[in-house]
Amino acid sequence: QVQAVESGGGLVQAGGSLRLSCAASGRLFGSYAMGWFRQGPGKEREFVAAIAWNDGSTYYTDSIKGRFTISRDSDKNTVYLQMNSLKPEDTAVYYCAVGSGLRPSREFDYPYWGQGTQVTVSS
Repeated sequence: QVQAVESGGGLVQAGGSLRLSCAASGRLFGSYAMGWFRQGPGKEREFVAAIAWNDGSTYYTDSIKGRFTISRDSDKNTVYLQMNSLKPEDTAVYYCAVGSGLRPSREFDYPYWGQGTQVTVSS
């Protein structure tokens, strides 16, 4: 079993920054990926970013490119999402997930999910 625990959400003004963290534990081995998804008010959950653990390849959705950066600390089994130039439309619950890495932008690739952390961006 794998567990993922997010932290770092909060309230920030538009233009500000936040860094989310997600610590994974449990039976992690081989090639896998960790990803961030978000679900805004009244919206479907959507892919934000992912990172392949073996080679560090990164994947981003277009709406956050140039503003968000995903990174990892292999020693701590932790993934980070640095969010800069935040906009009100970034308001959402952000979820961390652990998956196979075969389809890093697809929800079905991730069997293990955290409980989510709220990010609210005020205008």
